[in-house]
Amino acid sequence: MTQPARAARRAASAAGFAGLLLLAGLATAGAEEIPPTGSDFGGVGLIETRNARMREDGTLEAGAALRHQRRFWFLNFQALPFLETTFRLSERLDATAGSGMTTDRAFDLKLRLLQESDNLPAVVAGLQDFIGTGLYSGEYIAASKRWWGLDLTAGLGWGRLGTGGEWTNPFAHLDDRFASRPRDVGRGGTVQFNWFRGEDMAPFAGVEWSVPGFGTPWGQVEGLRAKAEWSGDALRDERGGYPARTRNLRGEAESRFNFGLQWANEWLDAGLHWVHGTDLLFRLSLRLDPGAPPSLPPPPRPPMPARAAAVPVGEAAQAQAVFDALAAAGFRPLAYRQDEVVVEIAFEGGAFRTLPQVAARVLRATNGVLPREAGMLRLRWWQAGVEMAVVEVPRGALEGIAAGQGSPEEAWLGTRLLPATGDLAPGAQRDPGPFWEWEVAPRLGLQLGDPSRTLRWQAALAAGARVELGAGFAVAGALQQALFGNLSGGLPSDSVLPHVRTDYAEYAREGETAISALYAERIWNLAPDIFARATAGYLEPMFGGVSGEVLWRPHDRPFALGLDLNWVKQRDYDQKLGFRDYAVATGHVSLYADLPVWNLYGILRAGRYLAGDWGATVELGRRFDSGIEVGGFATFTNVSAAEFGEGSFDKGLYIRIPLDLFGRQSRSVGTALIRPIQRDGGQRLAVDNPLWEVTRDGRMDALRRGLPGFGG
Repeated sequence: MTQPARAARRAASAAGFAGLLLLAGLATAGAEEIPPTGSDFGGVGLIETRNARMREDGTLEAGAALRHQRRFWFLNFQALPFLETTFRLSERLDATAGSGMTTDRAFDLKLRLLQESDNLPAVVAGLQDFIGTGLYSGEYIAASKRWWGLDLTAGLGWGRLGTGGEWTNPFAHLDDRFASRPRDVGRGGTVQFNWFRGEDMAPFAGVEWSVPGFGTPWGQVEGLRAKAEWSGDALRDERGGYPARTRNLRGEAESRFNFGLQWANEWLDAGLHWVHGTDLLFRLSLRLDPGAPPSLPPPPRPPMPARAAAVPVGEAAQAQAVFDALAAAGFRPLAYRQDEVVVEIAFEGGAFRTLPQVAARVLRATNGVLPREAGMLRLRWWQAGVEMAVVEVPRGALEGIAAGQGSPEEAWLGTRLLPATGDLAPGAQRDPGPFWEWEVAPRLGLQLGDPSRTLRWQAALAAGARVELGAGFAVAGALQQALFGNLSGGLPSDSVLPHVRTDYAEYAREGETAISALYAERIWNLAPDIFARATAGYLEPMFGGVSGEVLWRPHDRPFALGLDLNWVKQRDYDQKLGFRDYAVATGHVSLYADLPVWNLYGILRAGRYLAGDWGATVELGRRFDSGIEVGGFATFTNVSAAEFGEGSFDKGLYIRIPLDLFGRQSRSVGTALIRPIQRDGGQRLAVDNPLWEVTRDGRMDALRRGLPGFGG
């Protein structure tokens, strides 16, 4: 390209860069608020290009986009009002071999820079595949403006999103480094820092029209959208060497004009699109609001009995009546004592997640057998053999709520949370135990990242039992029987690190019938709001040994500090009683903190991991009032990306869903963990009953979140 031509190209690109954003704001909008729709790559957008729209804060969306030689599976989370996050798993033609399919994993971010107003467009900047192999890596700036049913978008793309290459990157005027774009695909999983780099960039634009509702023989159709776009991406696939090469690519698209129809309602998004001039694509996704998810109605609440005119005479008889009532309600009674107008009840377990729910259900169970003069309940709630919460609640306030004459807020005003000590009052009537429980439940194991299969999985049935012996001592174990799945067909590990996790296929093949855990433990209160755990035995499917933990969790502060130390040895693949040769000492210092905005929490861990590597794990999550949690983590250790292998460092996403949303009272939580690939670096021991999980619901923050539970 000649120097005058290059100068003209740069001038045109600079003018276009400013013009695209200004054109969208020339007129005021008369738009009603119209919900956005999703793109084929997972995030909110048009078809293959993104726009400046975002879902409602907190929205979770999962779905797929399917076309010839390409399948995209995605999970989208509106993590904050101004931040959209997308994890995407792509199944694509193996460009190296020229046949067959291979997988690629990517993570995207979209950040709102400007909220739409009457005179200004919404403006966003985004990073596509900024953690991944770089095959789809690109950046964009987009502006969107709505006029009634028309939503217009214009933007600029770099990297994969700028392979059309009409314009020269204006950032190259500021720094010569922006004129080149490193194109090393690498091992995948690395953070791509070549943002907004490369000599070329490309404009993109599109329109989404909200079709007015119309009648059909099958009823009224609402929510239909017509979409059309000009994409900045000139590639249909990666054949020819992209991203290492950018010229003479055999994978170029026949057309950059894409169009289609999409229909959406409150929970479903479905589209049919014609893309690249050659392919028909079908898109389908489901979404929900974690703050107010759909749920089945819970079982009916038991009535609140009236205060009895007469109760059993004598504290022993009184205690037995309370114990019988608690046991009938699903609690394990531990101790009872009356001190004038204060009744103190210690109990364990129950099928309720929040402290206000527990308080209301305990009173519904015992109100008819408690002394009439008792006006204050002091409830001591235990879990896994340790006292994790002590709360004082006015009896009359809970009775008023049950009768429809009070509110949870009134109960809150009279409620007081106290330190958990584990000390039952002298003279309390106690149920000595021992206590035991058992459970039979299905289990599902998932593994991503196997190049021979998009998903490896195993369905199994597990039976577990736990016997509490008193003073915090317990023995527990579980048996597991694999039923079906393809997890055992995983490829042999190629890790150069000790195989602490990558031999999962060997464990699945040889351990179809397995002892997944068998151990003795003690969990107890060391001091007010200080908890301790000691465990010995077969701690998890892959490791056995000894584990100890101490946690300081102030009941009225938004933080906690913990230390765990472990010496473990790797178990045999058959998961019976034998061990392999590998042993390691591992442990971490952990800081837990509730953050002051958007119900966020953070966890920071530092220490030694199972492969002997040293480093730190950063976790950030968001907990909604429904109990649903969405979060992610990343671990960085002294293992290099080359030693770690594919993925470069350990990372993942998780979703935790309380099972009581499905219509049955339960404290259990279902967890979906998405780890792009399972490697050996940055792996922690997975023991039952980690202290933070046991005690986190006994804090002031959890009490405040569960306030509606005072209704019973």
